[in-house]
Amino acid sequence: NIEQALRVLKRKLQRDGFFKVVKLKSVNEKPSEKKKKI
Repeated sequence: NIEQALRVLKRKLQRDGFFKVVKLKSVNEKPSEKKKKI
């Protein structure tokens, strides 16, 4: 079903977005360290 596929995609996107936010929060605690990595 197309609906099922969309639901799975939405779940995956939500998970990816969630992990990205968690990574950003853990990495971007200090702006100076962020600049060094980039």
